[in-house]
Amino acid sequence: MTPEVVKLEVVEDHVALVQLANPPVNAHSQRLLEEVAWTFDTISDREDIRVAVLTGEGKCFCAGADIKERVGKAREAGDHWQNSRRAREAYHSIMECQKPVIAAINGPALGGGLALAASCDILLASETGCLGLPEINVGLLGGGRHAQRLFGHSRLRRMMLTGLRVFGPELYRLGVVEACTAPEQLLDEALAIAREIAGKSPIASKLAKHALNQIESMSLRDGYRFEQSMTGELGKTEDSKEAMRAFVEKRAPVFSGR
Repeated sequence: MTPEVVKLEVVEDHVALVQLANPPVNAHSQRLLEEVAWTFDTISDREDIRVAVLTGEGKCFCAGADIKERVGKAREAGDHWQNSRRAREAYHSIMECQKPVIAAINGPALGGGLALAASCDILLASETGCLGLPEINVGLLGGGRHAQRLFGHSRLRRMMLTGLRVFGPELYRLGVVEACTAPEQLLDEALAIAREIAGKSPIASKLAKHALNQIESMSLRDGYRFEQSMTGELGKTEDSKEAMRAFVEKRAPVFSGR
């Protein structure tokens, strides 16, 4: 049986760990991209999962395109479009996942790997983790729009035009990641945040993520109006009523997801 290149495991109550497992550097392959999309679509539908942590097996998060695989390979009609579509769907499966996703950037996240990380809701990095756009050095382009969600104008263009890699301590200084840890502490830190999110109402988390995705490209007026509509939807749920009761009664809420 062919081993999975994306591993999914529920590691504690309502918390899933997703590992990219395509050695040696977890590079994009047709199969990896398809499995990423399938995995996060599956997470969307699983009631036992409320939050997921995404990381890479080994010392690399994801090195992006497999350049060695591309060299000398004849491109068939439709290959470019199909590969581009698979990559887009993989990234958007994370953004559109019904559950929050935390990136634990344990090593290089380059090109498409940066896009995977940038598609997550919360980012953490180890001291050896880094984000980069090396495409300029290997005859490719891409990743700039995803990086634009994380970096300012000058830094983004320097990265795209020179292939500069930005490591964990600098990512933390720039506010790109929530924390920069020693490599052996990264997963524990990510799981601690995941545990906190898993303790919230799953309906509230779902609507909050949906609202944030939608308002990103809206005006202030339209964005806030959309948030208000989501507040109205949340207020109809039993979880909302339970949160209010628990607050008044000074106790921990017990959420049913209804």
